Amino acid sequence: MKSLRIAYMGTPHFAIGPLEALIESDHQVVVVVTAPDKKSGRGKKIHPSPVKSFSGANKLPILQPTNLKDPEFIDKLRGFKPDLMVVVAFRMLPKVVWGIPPYGTINLHGSLLPQYRGAAPIHWAIINGEKETGVTTFFINQHIDTGAVISQKKIEIETQETTGSLSDKLESLGSDLVINTVDLIASGKAISKPQPASENFKPAPKLSRENTRLDWSMNGQKIERMVRGLFPLPSAWTELKSDGHSYRCKIHKVVFESKKHQNHFGKIIVENKQIIAFVEGGILSILSIQLPNKKALSAKELLNGFSFSEDAMFL
Repeated sequence: MKSLRIAYMGTPHFAIGPLEALIESDHQVVVVVTAPDKKSGRGKKIHPSPVKSFSGANKLPILQPTNLKDPEFIDKLRGFKPDLMVVVAFRMLPKVVWGIPPYGTINLHGSLLPQYRGAAPIHWAIINGEKETGVTTFFINQHIDTGAVISQKKIEIETQETTGSLSDKLESLGSDLVINTVDLIASGKAISKPQPASENFKPAPKLSRENTRLDWSMNGQKIERMVRGLFPLPSAWTELKSDGHSYRCKIHKVVFESKKHQNHFGKIIVENKQIIAFVEGGILSILSIQLPNKKALSAKELLNGFSFSEDAMFL
């Protein structure tokens, strides 16, 4: 088997596992491409991406282009003479970039393609109540997540799975799949298959302010899945109205109980030091909530310093 020169592209923590696996493999990571440093946090300090921090600690050459079509960046990338590019959780690449390596450019995606093409496959699999998901390696082409599939691995989604816990599992599973795929390509044994053509596949669109807001008229089980599917980031959010005030708060953990009631959806009561919201099909116990500019608190902790009025509602 030939030892391949790898150009690696990735940004978030999910991309660290496969990169580490490649470093420890028989192949050579010659350069890492990641997002430019960004301002974040309350102090708006500049922070590197998780992949940049990891790559720097491992003394790997790093490129951080703002424009992937910049001739200077393309020349630098070509200068590393990569045989293959491996992409994990990065931006859409122009053909002038993904067409550089002679062995092609592969992507690791956090779903069983063609299901859940898009930016947030792990989140949407949980939100939609899937029983299983997985990871896929495929050759990149000019369209998002539509290239020929090389290999896949499946995993069950547990009952109380969150995006955080599932992401960790898929990162590990994906690391193994990336090594297996790169070895197949290096040995000339990789066989790829075109994805089936259909418009009925479930999408995984980018998460936004609009699609992460809780709708309290939805069935309680759906709301519970949304909370798990959006935890820890970006977090499900809602508007809380109490005593004439309005708060934009995040909901981190809930428990749904099927139960008949005649209350308005979103109505809040406090009972036995528990925060309870009425929803379609039952009630939700709010176990962890975060008010604006505050840290996340358990229901008991919040009730030590916050009172809900009798007309309190989640909207």
